[in-house]
Amino acid sequence: RIRITVIDCSLSIPTDYVYFENSSSNPLLIRRIEELNKTANGNVEAKVVCFYRRRDISATLIALADKHAQLKCGQSGLEEEMENPEMADLPEKQKHQLRHRELFLSRQLESLPATHIRGKCCVTLLNETETLKSYLDREDAFFYSLVYDPQQKTLLADKGEIRVGTKYQAEITDLLKEGEEDGREQAKLEEKVWDPSSPLTEKQIDQFLVVARSVGTFARALDCSSSVRQPSLHMSAAAASRDITLFHAMDTLHKNGYDMTRAIAALVPQGGPVLCRDEMEEWSASEANLFEEALEKYGKDFTDIQQDFLPWKSLTSIIEYYYMWKTTDRYVQQKRLKAAEAESKLKQVYIPNYNKPNPNQLSMNSVKPGLVNGAGVLPGATGQPAGLGRACESCYTTSSYQWYSWGPSNMQCRLCASCWTYWKKYGGLKMPTRLDGERPGPNRNNMSPHGLPVRHSGSPKFAVKTRQAFYLQTTQLTRVARRVCQDLLRSRYVARHPYIPVNTAAIKAECAVRLPDMSKKLIALKQAVRKPLESVVRYLEAHPCPPKPEPPRGASISTGSLTPIKSSPILNNGSPTILGKRTYEQHNGLDGERNFSGFYPAFVCPAPTTLVFLLFCVPSTLSSLSPSPACLWALLRSRALALALSLALTLFISHL
Repeated sequence: RIRITVIDCSLSIPTDYVYFENSSSNPLLIRRIEELNKTANGNVEAKVVCFYRRRDISATLIALADKHAQLKCGQSGLEEEMENPEMADLPEKQKHQLRHRELFLSRQLESLPATHIRGKCCVTLLNETETLKSYLDREDAFFYSLVYDPQQKTLLADKGEIRVGTKYQAEITDLLKEGEEDGREQAKLEEKVWDPSSPLTEKQIDQFLVVARSVGTFARALDCSSSVRQPSLHMSAAAASRDITLFHAMDTLHKNGYDMTRAIAALVPQGGPVLCRDEMEEWSASEANLFEEALEKYGKDFTDIQQDFLPWKSLTSIIEYYYMWKTTDRYVQQKRLKAAEAESKLKQVYIPNYNKPNPNQLSMNSVKPGLVNGAGVLPGATGQPAGLGRACESCYTTSSYQWYSWGPSNMQCRLCASCWTYWKKYGGLKMPTRLDGERPGPNRNNMSPHGLPVRHSGSPKFAVKTRQAFYLQTTQLTRVARRVCQDLLRSRYVARHPYIPVNTAAIKAECAVRLPDMSKKLIALKQAVRKPLESVVRYLEAHPCPPKPEPPRGASISTGSLTPIKSSPILNNGSPTILGKRTYEQHNGLDGERNFSGFYPAFVCPAPTTLVFLLFCVPSTLSSLSPSPACLWALLRSRALALALSLALTLFISHL
């Protein structure tokens, strides 16, 4: 076990579960230290196992974890969903805080700087004999029961399953009476491989084993492949002295009835001496190196070693080689090197006290005074601090020796010092809210911005962006403050000026001061007098809605007391628009002879009342139809120029 000591008022941490800080605003990470390593530049890094909180995994897996917690074993041995009586007795606040104590173990390893350690904690496997409330009574205590895979996004139980049945357990028979046989033939169930009461002495048996080793050494000298693997005589003799040679010699002696002459003849048959090899001798040097590399990576997981490193070897061969490899000098040498390396590794690290200011820390001078409709601090609020601002988002207190900004910057939320410590350690707020429940959101992939269903090709650029939803819940104190502090709140004024800030904390403080002096009687509200539905129906039947006549198509703008405007003839068919570009003919007119007698045959000089209507009434009427003021003034200018041109032409014609 690694011992970690944090220098913080002589605080010692004899545990391997610690807090790590990777962000000033996010909660602390919970990790289990596996080993401590010193880098080339002198810094200390910790190789840690990751733990995840409920807020770090998806809502689907959270629902799966909650369902797993409700499963209990019934009397019939089947798993059925039942209510946890212990959870039912807990109040809502403790249930909310208990969710912050649940963690999920992972097999993921990572390296973090040891200077980011911020304290100790205790993480244990969920004990069924321990009450859940005991975790709340202990500070920095967490529990876990499931293993989370961040790559596959799955949850698994962290304990093995007890397999029950005849497949996994032996059937215990009844005890036999004295002298009673079980009916089995022992001769068919066993095979005798050695007789200790043989006529041979111990000395004769040892001499036969020496002969067997000599035959094995000679056989390796005749074998070409063995000469390459064991080029020296000492290596060949050592290989011939292994257990596989001795087992074969004793088996040959037993099969030949412990006759030395026949047994020696069996060791050297007609084709040459018998060569016995085990797995240690069959494996090449490259295969041995692969096995050591795989053993370093996977440990004694022989199935993974076979699949990833030695697929051409059988599982039996790999296991046999492992136990033979542990008897070699190479294994003993590696074991000594690992022991020396472990002895030289860091077993403890001293972390200095972290006293740097948090970037989320709010200075008291930056807190603006409370505003009530922009009128400043309440004059009648007694005991109100000068820097009263927004209340704590967790415990709703308005006074704290230190404040910290929390959440998005545009929300301007803050936490008090106590709730900030709780947020950093447990990753949540102390008090439960209605927004804590995981509710599936509406499907907005087929919705337009106006709520109408839209069908698209599935491209992500046509999908509507999910907007952040919020829910405003009014407390009972706020509803009371609307009546008690009507003179300060001015609800009608605030409703017409939504951008003026309202300091609810200051109003609540003033309401708390005024509330004891208020009468206990309920405030009588003015009751609206509404007519019965029958009288409304009779009135509508007696006064039906008059039909609205449709205006004639193409009718000119007219009023009841003014003379209608006569339209002037058009010079050409291609009249320009107000802001459009005119053609050459529209600039210079049409080519032709001058004929003053036929010029404006239907032209009549407008009366003074018509001029007044054109100059004042028409622009005011068109202002409601004009799309913009620029178009309106352009229309006025063109109308004035047309009137001036008409007067000039009239005077010119009268002088001819």
